[in-house]
Amino acid sequence: MLGGAVFVLTLVLVVVRPRGVSEAWFAAAGGLAMVLLGLVTPGGAVAALVANVPLFGFFLGLMLIAALADEAGFFAWVAQLAVERAGGSPRRLLVNVFVVGALITAFLTNDATALVLTPVVHILVARLRLPAAPFVFACTFVADAASFLLPVSNPVNLIVLGGSGSALGPFLRFLLLPSLLVLAWNLGFFLIFFRRSLGGTLDPSLLPAIGADPRYLRAVSVALGAIALGYVAATTSGVSVPVVSLAGAALLAFLASAFGRLRPRRLARGVSWSLFPFVGGMVLVVQGVERLGLGPLVAGWVFELSSGSTLAGVVAVVMGVALGANLINNVPMALVAASALANLPAGAANAAALGHAAVLGADLGPNVSVVGSLATMLWLLMLRRRGLAISSLDYLRFGILVTPPALLLGALALWLAI
Repeated sequence: MLGGAVFVLTLVLVVVRPRGVSEAWFAAAGGLAMVLLGLVTPGGAVAALVANVPLFGFFLGLMLIAALADEAGFFAWVAQLAVERAGGSPRRLLVNVFVVGALITAFLTNDATALVLTPVVHILVARLRLPAAPFVFACTFVADAASFLLPVSNPVNLIVLGGSGSALGPFLRFLLLPSLLVLAWNLGFFLIFFRRSLGGTLDPSLLPAIGADPRYLRAVSVALGAIALGYVAATTSGVSVPVVSLAGAALLAFLASAFGRLRPRRLARGVSWSLFPFVGGMVLVVQGVERLGLGPLVAGWVFELSSGSTLAGVVAVVMGVALGANLINNVPMALVAASALANLPAGAANAAALGHAAVLGADLGPNVSVVGSLATMLWLLMLRRRGLAISSLDYLRFGILVTPPALLLGALALWLAI
């Protein structure tokens, strides 16, 4: 009972964030409480954190890559290219933002799209005198909808599936079709929903020239292409994905130094350091609550559903994980899902499909509410700081129209792929 109370209290504080205190401190306090109460042994806590060092390395490498690419003007250049290719059409510009967001998400994760591309897009549409809502909403929705294109598209993928999550073949087999269908659904919905805001023409001449060093920008673009190929190679050859992430960050840092653009303090500010105590604390909280039998309980429920009907099992996992992500955030929900998957009976039929169903729910589900993922919460705060007020209720109203049908469509496509 004590472990359950710590679990619930930690989740409530993480979501509510009283007095604006970072959710990382509540997660870390919850993990520490599990150790002090004896629900997790000190040795077990150290072992759990050490086991997740590769995941932390993946997080660090990705955030450094995104920060260095942003410093080089890569995201501003890509966004301006999307404007030029729009041919004066706001509708085509929205399509281009979706395409750019999907590509950035696929290789640089959903956080890069939601947190780095969003301010660039917001500035561009303001200068083009276009309504901001369709374009900034597109940044966060495509970030989640495209985050199961590749294993590296969302760190949550590796949390749910563990080491096997970086294998490209099984991942594409189960999730490529659902991802493409979900992206098409989101784009179609946006074009219809915002059709009145996307009329008229845009004038690219309103945009100032990009102030980036062309040679540095070209070098960074080539390096990012190499990093993307490195990710794909790693997922097909068994090389550790965090190694590619950290090596890519080192390559971009070397280029920044060579061009005299390396600013360590500014680079450090581009890293969300609070993510590490948040994930580490939640790892210990979930490990502590596992002593209550939560993992086997959920695993038994999933196994019972899937043994009767594979489709019912897939839909239940997708919708259940999505609901949990919107209630308690997708990182702790992913940890709970990973625990449940680990407790499935040995040789359980369709265990791999159920694991990928959990990925779909944890990646796409957070699009319903602003508390579903850390990236969405930061996206909302960032826009508010720039004077664009989007209420949590407005986000919920929009998200509940777009996301539940997308989840069902993705679940059906996943079932067809089995």
